[in-house]
Amino acid sequence: MHADVVTQHAVVIAGGGPTGLMLAAELALAQVDVAIVERRASQEVAGSRARGLHARSLEVLDQRGVVERFTSQGQAVQNVAFGQAHLDLSDFPTRHNHGLALLQERFERILAEWVGELAVPIYRGCEVTGFAQDDTGIDVALSDGRVLRAKYLVGCDGGRSLVRKAAGIEFPGWDASISYLIAEVEMTGAPAFGIRRDEKGTYAMGKLEDGRVGVVLREERVGTGDAPTFEGLREGLVALYGTDYGLRSATHLSRFTDMTRQAASYRDRRVLLAGDAAHVHSPMGGQGLNLGVQDAVNLGWKLAQVVRGVSPESLLDTYQAERHPVAARALRKTMAQTALSRGDARMDAVRETLAELLRMDGPRKQYAAMMSGLDVHYDLGNGHPLLGRRMPDLDLVTADGPRRVFHLLHDARPVLLNLSEPGTLDITPWVDRVRTVAARYTGAWELPALGAVTAPAAVLIRPDGHVAWVGEGTDQGLREALTRWFGPPRAT
Repeated sequence: MHADVVTQHAVVIAGGGPTGLMLAAELALAQVDVAIVERRASQEVAGSRARGLHARSLEVLDQRGVVERFTSQGQAVQNVAFGQAHLDLSDFPTRHNHGLALLQERFERILAEWVGELAVPIYRGCEVTGFAQDDTGIDVALSDGRVLRAKYLVGCDGGRSLVRKAAGIEFPGWDASISYLIAEVEMTGAPAFGIRRDEKGTYAMGKLEDGRVGVVLREERVGTGDAPTFEGLREGLVALYGTDYGLRSATHLSRFTDMTRQAASYRDRRVLLAGDAAHVHSPMGGQGLNLGVQDAVNLGWKLAQVVRGVSPESLLDTYQAERHPVAARALRKTMAQTALSRGDARMDAVRETLAELLRMDGPRKQYAAMMSGLDVHYDLGNGHPLLGRRMPDLDLVTADGPRRVFHLLHDARPVLLNLSEPGTLDITPWVDRVRTVAARYTGAWELPALGAVTAPAAVLIRPDGHVAWVGEGTDQGLREALTRWFGPPRAT
């Protein structure tokens, strides 16, 4: 391989969808040289994909100071449901006690603009075709003949991930039990808008913004191979509705299934996986895009610290330890919702029973917190209920004036928030990596679903907004937490 055909980057990301873009932003904020390889020539998204964000994704964007870019383009909605039971978040202790209706195309465009401002190069119109790892890095081959040399490669290249397959990472799970056609069409007749259900599944039609009709049809037989056809769409309409409503054209036509799989490992040496490359499932519940964004925010700061030599490579093992269980739970819940979408009398009874349960305050809060991503709890050991959970966005009083907690996380750096006597916690050996903020807060501490918790004296907040250590009047365990998450102490 000739040196003059190799371009160097610290990290190469395969795939410029929501997960890849979010990861690139996280790495760029950490001053890591990152590049994206994206097969699309532009950020345009074909047809209907994800249609919104959940509350925790809005919080993550708020932590980085960019959430208004997205909320100004979408609409606040109560978009959490389970088994057709709608779950209201409006009484949750968060500034974002709702979701956001925003098409994936708009979401990606805004995210890509931010990534552009962060000066991340994107190799468009080409894709990763292979790679070779060695002790010092990884050579990534592109379809246009170029080679990128990097320290790490992250596969954010979707459910059919070439990166995952080339790394030899197994993708166990369940084959599809049902498939759906999804289309955006023009009709001369008057469509029957709304959701219908039969013994095999759910199907629906709805009005789109531009006057076209959005169609989701369950297929009579599971389709997984050949690309769907316009004639197949017409036949499906006639089979389910008795007419094609004067179907004239389809500007987008694709298929999705309830195939459910998860990568056995999220890492093979210098190769990592995130988003759909690591887990695929039914779109029931709208979990996919949101899971990918959370993967990126969990991985980004860890990978940055390893690349910069701040932390040992073993820090990357915590990415799978934390994110694999979260996705595994989401996969089980989407499988349950697919089963609940079937419409025979027995499943009607199950759905009615579940709806009764979810009208009760406790179950409603538990499931709403889970589906919105607000209840994610990384297992960091025993201790205060905050440990491993998202840090609430409190209104603080500091020497520099009022500050929100999320404002302290805009630059994606860890923060030691001291809420007791200033100067009582000495982290001098980590002062180059961890920012210390002395503040006062007199309000209640409340977590979604859990409720009120005891006010801590100090908290160590990771760049992803999760609490790595809780001080309850002493510095016990602080040095160990700093070393575990932000590298060994600097020699003085």
